[in-house]
Amino acid sequence: MPIQVLPPEVTSKIAAGEVIERPSSVAKELIENSLDAGSREITVEVHEGGVGFLRVADNGCGLSAVEAEIAIRRHATSKLSKLDDLEHISTLGFRGEALPSIATVAEVEVLTRDEGSSAATYLHLEEGKVTSRQKKSRPIGTTITVHHLFRNFPARLKFLKSSATEAGHIASLVSQYALAFPEVKFEFIADGRTSLRTPGDGDIRSAIAEVYGLDTAKKMLEVEGAAEMLYAAGLASPPSVQRATRSYLSFFVNRRYVRNSSLAKAVETAYEGLLMTGRHPVVVLNITLPPEEVDVNVHPTKLEVKFRNNQAVFRAVVKTLREALEKSPVPAVGAGREDALAGRFWEQYTGTAGALPPLRTVGQLSSSYILAEAEDGLYLIDQHAAHERILFEKILSQRAEKKPEIQGMLEPLALELTPSQEQVMQHCGGLLEEFGFTIEPFGQRSYLVRAVPAVLNGSNLLETVKEMLDELGTEQDASKRDIKAAQSLACHSAVLAGQALDPDEMKNLIKQLEHTSSPRTCPHGRPTMIHLSSQQLKKEFGRTG
Repeated sequence: MPIQVLPPEVTSKIAAGEVIERPSSVAKELIENSLDAGSREITVEVHEGGVGFLRVADNGCGLSAVEAEIAIRRHATSKLSKLDDLEHISTLGFRGEALPSIATVAEVEVLTRDEGSSAATYLHLEEGKVTSRQKKSRPIGTTITVHHLFRNFPARLKFLKSSATEAGHIASLVSQYALAFPEVKFEFIADGRTSLRTPGDGDIRSAIAEVYGLDTAKKMLEVEGAAEMLYAAGLASPPSVQRATRSYLSFFVNRRYVRNSSLAKAVETAYEGLLMTGRHPVVVLNITLPPEEVDVNVHPTKLEVKFRNNQAVFRAVVKTLREALEKSPVPAVGAGREDALAGRFWEQYTGTAGALPPLRTVGQLSSSYILAEAEDGLYLIDQHAAHERILFEKILSQRAEKKPEIQGMLEPLALELTPSQEQVMQHCGGLLEEFGFTIEPFGQRSYLVRAVPAVLNGSNLLETVKEMLDELGTEQDASKRDIKAAQSLACHSAVLAGQALDPDEMKNLIKQLEHTSSPRTCPHGRPTMIHLSSQQLKKEFGRTG
């Protein structure tokens, strides 16, 4: 095929595809436009995961009829007029330039009014072209409604996940901007149900309470510091508050929600030695620095950023977080379930599945490891990992037989979920019921826990449910969610490192482990034991024969 210049209708679709990857991409562009317009109230409403319907309404400054017509043209913006302006961008987006991209891949309605207009301007667009113009009634502000996203792009549609998953992405996005702009009232409505509503009182702790729950908000530590042209402020969790995923790390650069591997690494460095491997803190951090020190245009969606002096930013974030953590004493292992989790033994060895020889209990080391001997040498057994394996197989067996052992609550426990957790709950509630949970809706993002699997102990049941939802939310393959649920349930139910066991308890645990199908590994593939053979012992002690 000879080289040729692509026609405008093709280039516009390619450009739109770079910016609009999924429904949350549309929501991001429109929310940022609303914030740049000075909005104090923003409502995001979706149906069918935002593919069928997505609406963002605000009370910002709005657009005049003339501006509205310009805003739907490609490369139209109010944020810059010359090349040098790219080095000093202080807004979230180029207000208006997202609309043409969205209109290229969806049907779009624009309803907007500014202070100088007596009526609102209404525009209806299909395939990027205006099909209807009207005057309508509306208070000052803008409403953008998007219908049938990617309807004419089946190749893009097939890469989207389920409606629940796509709605979860949007819920997470709205939550992030609610944390970045606590002075703005945010509301998120999915399929007619309000799952997030923030007060907009300017207090970041209030926003965190709505997104992550009041208990988490109360425990968060103040973070504030300045270094090397950078100012960082926000909240960070003490070591006792930890999560199973990195999705609770929220970074904002000049109040723009971003992803940056260096910032995530800085958090890990600051918490090094305070959290166990695989556990992560809750951090909400806004970094302010001169616009010329950060490049927000390294990715079409402006979600990823590059710092001019990456090492300086890294050092400043580590220093600021460590100063905040020093104000909170590190809790002792065993002070609570969250803290005891940090003391688990996760060290890798190359454990393999297979039957165990007859073992005789010798004792317990550091209240974490069971010492046992066999004819072939010494076994050092991680009591938590071993108990995980036992419970994992028991839980799956009970589910297969549809006979889960259930522990009813004398009084139901009130459970508050984040918007993302609620999306998982709505999608996986039936699965949790199969494992023995009885959880009923009780208002906006509130539920009542009436029964739990009998294997769970009595401490922090609500946190266990939340963490299970977090972990289920990371599994995109629906066929693997039952295994994920069983792994999570076993992990939260197993005896902990640091928990003293009497001789009978140790013998019983080893006996049960011997009857499992894979006694040498926990459900996550980690080893349950270390074997020191008789030959190794002789060699180390210099014995021969």
